[in-house]
Amino acid sequence: MNALHARIARVRIDGRDLISDIDLALPQGRWTAIVGPNGAGKSTLLRAIAGLQRCEGNVLLGGKPLNDWPSRERARQLAWMGQQETGADDLTAQDVVQLGRLPHRPWLAPPTAADHVAVQTAMESTQSWAWRERRLGSLSGGERQRVLLARALAVQAPLTLMDEPLAHLDPPHQAEWMALVRERVAAGHSVVSVLHELHLALQADHLVLMADGRIVHTGAPADAATHAALKRVFGPRLHIAQIEGRWVALPL
Repeated sequence: MNALHARIARVRIDGRDLISDIDLALPQGRWTAIVGPNGAGKSTLLRAIAGLQRCEGNVLLGGKPLNDWPSRERARQLAWMGQQETGADDLTAQDVVQLGRLPHRPWLAPPTAADHVAVQTAMESTQSWAWRERRLGSLSGGERQRVLLARALAVQAPLTLMDEPLAHLDPPHQAEWMALVRERVAAGHSVVSVLHELHLALQADHLVLMADGRIVHTGAPADAATHAALKRVFGPRLHIAQIEGRWVALPL
């Protein structure tokens, strides 16, 4: 089964097609990494399949058109983590993560005990619980990113979309992020992430390669065809090798 299937003719902004001719099936219970050069349309595609960007086409979530889902129910099914999100700087980190629980309770209802447990669990998993009382605007880039990740995890949605979730994170916290993704996938959830870090994208279950607003390859990161496609798109100075059982991408 697919967690989501997008058939998008195009996304057109200011008279220019940012993405076109998209036919993408995201496997359920898997981690999908979307990669490509700058300007390839990765973030536009992710926003379109999240319902945050108007597009010409159709997106099916769990086999049902995205627009047919009631907004609250859709928010429980699909969690979003964007890049460079603003507007919540005056809220405490804990309050920001609590926003991820809004789809689970009636309008204006206070948080329940279950909401508090979900928030604390999410913040502890991203090691952000220690600064729960600090304002989001006072946090460093890496700390802020971990709070936003905790907000997405607190939703406890079957499908989580993340746009450049590793921005501002140092290598140890990148490794912890990958462990969190693996935990979610092991529990049957689906994760889709736009990544610039090719060495981590090669650890995913499923890889989507974009160039010039189109999908040019999909496949397993370990496949020779995937490696060849990456070299075609990123150029001959990209070297892909296996080190201690893991595929890595290195510049030559």
